[in-house]
Amino acid sequence: MRQIVLDTETTGIEAHNGDRVIELGCIELVNREPTGNNLHLYFNPERDSDPGALAVHGLTTEFLRQFNTFDKHAQAIADYLRGAELLIHNAAFDVGFLNAEFARFKMAPVEEIVAKVTDTLALARAKFPGQRNSLDALCDRLGVSNEHRVLHGALLDAGLLADVWLAMTREQFGLLDSLQDDPQVSTPTEVVAASALIGTFNLPVVSADAAELAEHAAYVEVLDKAVDGESLWHRFK
Repeated sequence: MRQIVLDTETTGIEAHNGDRVIELGCIELVNREPTGNNLHLYFNPERDSDPGALAVHGLTTEFLRQFNTFDKHAQAIADYLRGAELLIHNAAFDVGFLNAEFARFKMAPVEEIVAKVTDTLALARAKFPGQRNSLDALCDRLGVSNEHRVLHGALLDAGLLADVWLAMTREQFGLLDSLQDDPQVSTPTEVVAASALIGTFNLPVVSADAAELAEHAAYVEVLDKAVDGESLWHRFK
């Protein structure tokens, strides 16, 4: 499964009133593992950023003038995104801006290019109702370090969101995910049979050393923070 964690920076908040995308950051995940095949671009918007937006991203008009306009990269961006699931925090905002950019050149909207758009903000609100679910709040809750984040940056924020997504959805993915994705193991019955087969193996038991136990304790602490209490692990100690 190919997923793209995506973030943008813009000149303002109103795509329909002429605000433009000035930075795009994408982190590629395949089977929940970063591949390093990332995409990071700055664009010359041919206009100034609103003061409020500039205070957030710090990308000045003078800095952005050295880069190409969006149209020079539009097709390459569409090709990179094609067929993937997009993971975006507050997806309507970023998708709306990308669609406005693509529409200027009579290109298909994002929804027709990608396989799926997943709004990680909606997911976080469902998982942590009544709590703050900004990217910074989720980093704090899930133990993702964002100490290096002074200003917003599309690639930096996409990297943080990738870590948050992996932490937030960790319990949904188990040891047998690869079997379920295997075309030769296509039915639930076969997956159950494979699970039973694993239990028949005579595997050696290797005890954890002190360093490994400390790492495990730290990991369980992250799980506890994620659920705002005791995670299921404590039931099986």
